[in-house]
Amino acid sequence: QVQLVESGGGLVQAGGSLRLSCAASGRIFSINAMGWYRQAPGKQRELVAVISSGGSTNYADSVKGRFTISRDNAKNMVFLQMNSLKPEDTAVYYCNADIRNTYSYNYWGQGTQVTVSS
Repeated sequence: QVQLVESGGGLVQAGGSLRLSCAASGRIFSINAMGWYRQAPGKQRELVAVISSGGSTNYADSVKGRFTISRDNAKNMVFLQMNSLKPEDTAVYYCNADIRNTYSYNYWGQGTQVTVSS
């Protein structure tokens, strides 16, 4: 059983920072891409940032220059450093990973709430 567990969400004022963490556990042979998605009330889930196993990154235009994704392959973890937060960043943030054990599957975390007050 593979699990992704996020932490680090919370309430912050506009202009502030938060750091999200996601840890993968269970029967893991390797992890390919890891990423962060978010879903605001009444909106579709959207990609925030993704990082490959080799460290290549891609960001949504709305967060470029403010958010930084990183990973620790030895610990099976991915992080999202969020700076200069805006009220429009308010959403539930989900960790996502392509994990291979016997086969490769795509996994989601349970989500962590980020609320940015104006």
